[in-house]
Amino acid sequence: MWMLGPIGFTAPLLLLGLIALPILWIILRAVPPAPIRRRFPGVALLLGLTDDETQTDRTPWWLLLLRMLAAAAVIVGFAGPVLNPQVEETGSGPLLAVVDATWADAPDWSRRQDRLAALIEEAGRSGRPVALVQLTDLPPGPPEFLSADRWVSRIAGLAPQPWEPDPEAQEAWLAGLGDARFDTVWLSDGLARASRAPLLEALEARGDVRVIEGGRPALGLAPVLYEDGEVKLSGLRAITASEAEVAVSAIGLDPAGTERALAAATLTFEAGAAGAETALALPHELRNRVTRFEIAGHRSAAAVSLTDDSLRRREVALIAGRDDREGLELLSPLHYLEQALAPTAELLHGGLTDILPANPDAIILADVAQLAPAEQAALTEWVEEGGLLVRFAGPRLASSEVSRTELDPLMPVRLREGGRSVGGAMSWGEPRALRPFAEGSPFYGLEVPQEVTVQSQVMAQPDPELGERVIAALADGTPLVTRRGIGAGQVVLFHVTANAEWSTLPLSGLFVQMLERLAVSTRPASPSAEDLAGTTWTADAVLDGFGELQPAETLPGVPGERLASRAFGPDMPPGLYTGGDRRIALNVLAADDVLEPAAWPARIPVEGLAIARETRLAGPVLALALLLLAADLVASLWLSGRLRGGQGGAVALLALALMAPAPPASAQEADEARALLATTEVVLAHVVTGDQSIDRLAQAGLTGLGEALYTRTSVEPAQPMAVNLETDELAFYPFLYWPVTEGQPIPSAEAYSRLNRYLRSGGMILFDTRDGDIGGFGSATPTGRKLQQLAGPLDIPPLEPLPQDHVLTRTFYLLQDFPGRYTSRDVWVEAAPADAEKVEGMPFRNLNDGVTPVVIGGNDWASAWAVDASGMPLYPVGRGFAGERQRELALRFGVNLVMHVLTGNYKSDQVHVPALLDRLGQ
Repeated sequence: MWMLGPIGFTAPLLLLGLIALPILWIILRAVPPAPIRRRFPGVALLLGLTDDETQTDRTPWWLLLLRMLAAAAVIVGFAGPVLNPQVEETGSGPLLAVVDATWADAPDWSRRQDRLAALIEEAGRSGRPVALVQLTDLPPGPPEFLSADRWVSRIAGLAPQPWEPDPEAQEAWLAGLGDARFDTVWLSDGLARASRAPLLEALEARGDVRVIEGGRPALGLAPVLYEDGEVKLSGLRAITASEAEVAVSAIGLDPAGTERALAAATLTFEAGAAGAETALALPHELRNRVTRFEIAGHRSAAAVSLTDDSLRRREVALIAGRDDREGLELLSPLHYLEQALAPTAELLHGGLTDILPANPDAIILADVAQLAPAEQAALTEWVEEGGLLVRFAGPRLASSEVSRTELDPLMPVRLREGGRSVGGAMSWGEPRALRPFAEGSPFYGLEVPQEVTVQSQVMAQPDPELGERVIAALADGTPLVTRRGIGAGQVVLFHVTANAEWSTLPLSGLFVQMLERLAVSTRPASPSAEDLAGTTWTADAVLDGFGELQPAETLPGVPGERLASRAFGPDMPPGLYTGGDRRIALNVLAADDVLEPAAWPARIPVEGLAIARETRLAGPVLALALLLLAADLVASLWLSGRLRGGQGGAVALLALALMAPAPPASAQEADEARALLATTEVVLAHVVTGDQSIDRLAQAGLTGLGEALYTRTSVEPAQPMAVNLETDELAFYPFLYWPVTEGQPIPSAEAYSRLNRYLRSGGMILFDTRDGDIGGFGSATPTGRKLQQLAGPLDIPPLEPLPQDHVLTRTFYLLQDFPGRYTSRDVWVEAAPADAEKVEGMPFRNLNDGVTPVVIGGNDWASAWAVDASGMPLYPVGRGFAGERQRELALRFGVNLVMHVLTGNYKSDQVHVPALLDRLGQ
């Protein structure tokens, strides 16, 4: 194929005919020699007469130009012009496709999958073996070169990871790469990293390398900080050429427990700046509800900043057993506690009965011995529900009878009468130091300063369970801190005072660290390796490459030292990690990270992700030639004088009629045929959205669902139809699938009137927002907000999440999950009446005895149902066997929907109860 800019020619030799155009111009301009003039007297008799026919002796220039253009168009048309032709890459050896597959690829991952599939298919047409390597998940050995068709089916299973390639793993993989020759196509995420250079050098040593990168620029959020009463937000970007504004949302639970955006801010990037900062002033109650910050509309793990205890300031109540000594602040029982906790916690003061209704996170009793019965009962109930009670000893507790003969409900151990002090009855010769914290203690890993000593303490009674309740001890083995679980909470006792009367512990930094390890306070900054040394953390929830929180499942525990090193990988992805009562958020980006664009050597060709679709121009060019020839015909007739009178209009109309396409069949006939088919057969229909790709998807999806109905049930649906809400009658169709798109136009008032009549007469509409992979059904997504606009004028009854005993769960198949291409559980149907109750002998409540008029969800069911002309699935669903099981459940849900529409409430009849009970195993 010969290229001329963006246009290629399939038969370029025909273009040589253009050389003959000047010759044709000369031939067309040539005329016979002018006649010799002879005067003849009789000519005077002919003066004033006109000829019926005229003939020019020279062709006008404009007519010549018209004919030249027509001839050129014919030549160019037969040369086979193609706009943006897809020129296949040359090569015959093996091809290695390298994909970064990091979080930076996530925003346009589907485009990268499409480009990767095109590359592999192109290699397959050339007969080249292909190997595929994901740098964030390197194979154990060298690349495995297989036929292209073996890889095409695996592309759907690839997913970006929330970490970057491991340089050590990459170095080990390169060592086993071998000396085989192959070419490489590298799909880069566009970010610079030190590990690129050795990998590029190794790949270039084995063949040609070209790079494909592009897509949306990388954006990220650094960990949020709480400083000076404000939440500090920092954004990063890799491309700094122009100014940009980025919206950031604070996501959390509202008082009703629904996740939503609680606040919003805007990050403004100046031109040339790689970072931007802003601040949010949030009330304490609202700040404690925030679970993450995210860049709106940017699906990436780096665009999410999870929050942990560093943002949430705990509420700590301080209660002393005696009043402060006037003028002796340093001897106050609460002075050192206030100094340690004030920077990181909200301190509450007052009586116990006044504080408990506020439900603080922790309560500290400093030398409080006796509690009133009502106070003790209320405090015990609070601890059992998950509260943390920290008690400090003192003269009052040492001289009281609390927890002497029997274990007090709010004490971790029984106490001996009196205490132990330097110079007392049970005296030491000198103050005692602390023993290093044992493994298993929440303080394990903390360094014990030598200057911390204890002069006095309350002693614990020997007990078989004492050893497991001691979490800190003195050098002689006597308990310093004990702990016992009570219900969901716990009580902790420091066997020394909270001030410096009995020990120097409150004067040291260890005191603050111990309170932090007990989750009494929280630190505003991320803990260091020293703080985390000796601890073990368990993943609570982890981020995937798209920035979605996923269950941690069976990930192993992580040592605190590795947690501090942020060595992300499959066994330690970014996410939320818990250790005891503490929670730490590991975000993709650290506070000191910088995003820089990749700089490739000049010798490496770099392409973009976009693929310009080829367009064949032969038809339009030949049509232009035909139009020019028709214009030439009309002009020639006019110059010859044959278009005088009414002939001109007739010839022009004849030329236009010859060029016009054949008229379509009568619209009325088409409507009648459509109505006849829709009323004589069961026809599933989908609403036309205006987006051709979505409409084709809906058509293929209903085709696949129709095949499932044909093979599994007695329903034999005809080919599905597309419905235009503005012009088509809806009453013919029992079921409408309505995929919601962001740019879909709002129907007219007349269309809404037809829709409401359709819903009232027993029809069903399945609204599919297709956003189950983003946020599930709701207004937080663009399609969710569009659904609210579309459904606003509809007469829709109150809705509720599909209950487990709804008739849709048993219409044909017994179901409890309703996945499509996505697996969100958010499916909404008509709410049950307030008096719907389970009747004795019936396995289900009598819910929705009729047909629910609407079903709303976002699982993209059409993609899971869709099949091609040969009946094969069009789109991947999940991975492997689990994905096919998900597709099967999606088809079963579709079958249940259609059967529910066609049969109504028959599954609620009492006659089916025995069969249902038998199938349920009851």
